[in-house]
Amino acid sequence: MSGFRSGFVAILGRPNVGKSSLMNKFVGEKVAIVSDRPQTTRNKILGVASGDNWQIVFVDTPGMHKPRTKLGEYMMKEVEAAREGVDAVLAVVDGAHMGERDAAVLDDVRKMNCPRFIAVNKVDIVTPEQLMPKLAEVNAEGFDRVFSVSARRGDNVSELLNALAEAMPEGPKYFPDDMITDQPERMICAEIIREKALRNLYEEVPHGIGVEMMSIEKVHNKLTEIHATIYCEKASHKGVIIGKQGAMLKKIGSEARADIERLLDVKVVLRLWVKVREDWRNRSGDLKTLGYEE
Repeated sequence: MSGFRSGFVAILGRPNVGKSSLMNKFVGEKVAIVSDRPQTTRNKILGVASGDNWQIVFVDTPGMHKPRTKLGEYMMKEVEAAREGVDAVLAVVDGAHMGERDAAVLDDVRKMNCPRFIAVNKVDIVTPEQLMPKLAEVNAEGFDRVFSVSARRGDNVSELLNALAEAMPEGPKYFPDDMITDQPERMICAEIIREKALRNLYEEVPHGIGVEMMSIEKVHNKLTEIHATIYCEKASHKGVIIGKQGAMLKKIGSEARADIERLLDVKVVLRLWVKVREDWRNRSGDLKTLGYEE
């Protein structure tokens, strides 16, 4: 396809800077779950944005951090895998709370041999007077361009997307125009359930949560029944997830069902169970069961 530009762009950054929110904005649909909890993203996720004469396959990654569990080690391997063979890299930093960890990410990205861009995110929650000194802190040496953006509000996202498209080499269309992610339906549904748990639960619970899809059964053209199990690491957490008279689990299920119905465009019956699986984040078999495979 003469003149058509395409390529892969890795989105890198420390936890909780808005990488997934930014990719969702690029793609125009929610393909990666988001929450205000660090390390929400556990797998590398592909999101596809297509224009008239270009296509970008974004690779969203877990936040760069020092792993403390086998799950953490898996997540960092996903980050390393995402860096291989990409045509450009987008380093995302937090414009509201920039610090040494952001600088370390930029130092790391600077070593990559491809076009490099910086997105200073969350500019919608700081004043221009607060933002200017933050931008001055960004060491843009070795980067092609720096953009101040708001993934939540959309500020400068189109400009950044156009710049990334211009940086792509000539190449084929990797995915059909109507395809926006490579994630299978089961994984997206499991991630939606985990997102709702992350958003509703106490801070000490979310990192120990995993979701296993037990079954997705199409009852008929307009109804799908889904069974899933939420795993936690402590018996005390199980009670928190279920809530008084099952209220919390019902809330998680109701919010997840609404998103899944929008995704599948059918009515959904969602049945959730909660089980304790101690220290599952350090057990290879459990990680594989929950979809974290190397």
